[in-house]
Amino acid sequence: MGIVNVNDDSFSGDGTLDATEALDQACLQVAAGADIVDIGAESARTNRAAISVEEECERLRGVLGKWKEALAKMQPRDSEQVWPPVLSVNTWRPEVIKVALELGGELLNDMSGLPDDENARLVADYGAALLVMHTAGPPKEERTGQQWEDIMGELERFFGEKMNLATSAGLSGDHLVLDPGIDFAKQRADNLRLIRELGRLHQFNRPILLPVSRKTVIGDVLGLEDPVARDAGTIGLLAAGMAGGAQIFRVHNVDAAWQAVKVLAAVKAAG
Repeated sequence: MGIVNVNDDSFSGDGTLDATEALDQACLQVAAGADIVDIGAESARTNRAAISVEEECERLRGVLGKWKEALAKMQPRDSEQVWPPVLSVNTWRPEVIKVALELGGELLNDMSGLPDDENARLVADYGAALLVMHTAGPPKEERTGQQWEDIMGELERFFGEKMNLATSAGLSGDHLVLDPGIDFAKQRADNLRLIRELGRLHQFNRPILLPVSRKTVIGDVLGLEDPVARDAGTIGLLAAGMAGGAQIFRVHNVDAAWQAVKVLAAVKAAG
């Protein structure tokens, strides 16, 4: 999953408010092998003010409205690439979700933690899929002090509850993807443990997405403050996640991740 930030305050410094530039970024990620492109218009950073619903919709329209036309001119990188690639939209507000799905969004990347069933009902109504991320509070709310006695037990409880909520709202269970939410309401030890024990989440029989790219936990381990300097560490986290059975990796540098996944898969197949 390649990341496209249609904003000017992304933590990794790669965002843009120019719709043409954002669309070009998305196309470059597809050319690099992305199976999914995740487009978001609002930064998840808690020290940045929220933008209005109108502004978020306007930013997304500029990219989503031209997606199919741009994609029609492209070819897959190899025979294993999902084609056409899945269009994911990173938002949590119902008004924005409606606009995004009407413009062709196929996957909702919802960082709200699904506090109620409204977003799940919307996704079900449009026949789309839902990515449920673990967190401990509303988006944009500071959660750095969260402490977990048993992070894996918390993830098991959370996903069991949210899967029941989503399916009760009419969403098919096979339209759900689980994201343990690295760095969201978690300490360094929590992040490392959830990756080490990722296998415990396979009990839910759903794809697991790991947002490994340039994460704070990588900076903590390597002593790197600049997110862009964490790309090599990102590959380390990706490899650990792949060993644990994660199937989707959310990254900025799609080409590096694509190469890493290909090599890791080849090694596994050689046995």
